[in-house]
Amino acid sequence: MSPARRIAHIDMDAFFASCELSRYPQLRGLPMVVGGRQTHAPKALEDGTLEFARLKDYVGRGVLTTATYEARALGVHSGMPTMRAARLAPEAILLPVNFELYRQYSRRFKDAIRAISPIIQDVGIDEIYTDISLLEATSEDIVAMFKRSVFEATQLTCSVGIAPNKLLAKLCSDIQKPDGFTIVTMEDIPDRIWPMPVSKINGIGPKSAKKLDALAIRTIGELAACREDWLVENFGRSYGAWLYRVSHGIDDRPVVTESEPVSMSRETTFERDLDAVRDRNELGAIFTRLCEQVAADLDRKGYLCRKVGIKLRFKDFSTVTRDATLTAATADAREIRKAAGNCLKRIVFDQSIRLLGVKASGLLKPGAAEPAQPVQFQLDI
Repeated sequence: MSPARRIAHIDMDAFFASCELSRYPQLRGLPMVVGGRQTHAPKALEDGTLEFARLKDYVGRGVLTTATYEARALGVHSGMPTMRAARLAPEAILLPVNFELYRQYSRRFKDAIRAISPIIQDVGIDEIYTDISLLEATSEDIVAMFKRSVFEATQLTCSVGIAPNKLLAKLCSDIQKPDGFTIVTMEDIPDRIWPMPVSKINGIGPKSAKKLDALAIRTIGELAACREDWLVENFGRSYGAWLYRVSHGIDDRPVVTESEPVSMSRETTFERDLDAVRDRNELGAIFTRLCEQVAADLDRKGYLCRKVGIKLRFKDFSTVTRDATLTAATADAREIRKAAGNCLKRIVFDQSIRLLGVKASGLLKPGAAEPAQPVQFQLDI
């Protein structure tokens, strides 16, 4: 008889902020955000102390990468426009993004988990799934080992969820943040999962949550009370059936230890809105650079692409995408630039541009007949 399925989701707590606090322990307990430029790096004073930039010092179009829990208490959160955050918490410490530091800590954290449970799916710089079904220890003991090992390797804390599948494990890891853990079985779903907001389910985005709210469905339990045929009628056959399954905690996805990227992309948000005519030269240079970077990413990872796409976000925050299928797979920057340029010709430029992006998809290895399987892989600038 095979053992009961047990999946763990390990999620680092306020990861980027925690990495920075490891460098600047004097900031512990203070509201601090990450999202500045290198000009916002701490400056050494003559007395040996450091002078830190404040959110009120920021001017530009960026968004926050993360925030400490103290900053979150002031209404600031990751993904928020930095200028808006500055109005909410002007005295919060502002640090520049340091991805090399975060990658170092990410490797340490994942190696610590892998030493205990080798069946791991890497789903982000600060989170992983691992299948612990074959481990003999109790779930409580495994959690203790995970948390102790991660802290010894990084001096950082993590939150852990253990459940019969990935869907429930991810929901559980968020229940007792930070530095907490939650273990559930299928029998616990009515008491532990159904009271949670539907927006907690990975795959129910803002638009779906808004539509569900309009239908007076706000919790997972209220979603679970809906008939499957009614959900299909209101949300379509595929998505409606999926909503029914996840609301009942049904998820058969395996922990995938190796995956192939489905796309590689580069995008940038401008410091000021750029006009398609007046700023044509600047836009052209940026566009070419993005294409070159995508080509370099493809070359470094050993892929060709069969499709090229672009993304533009305009002054009013509306977003437009276009893509084109190539006659032959390529990783050549000039071919990517040509295809992306043709996509641009299919867009009406009636307002200035705040963001520009280029994406390569339909990836395959040289000599392969079919594109790689769809697992997201994003490289942003």
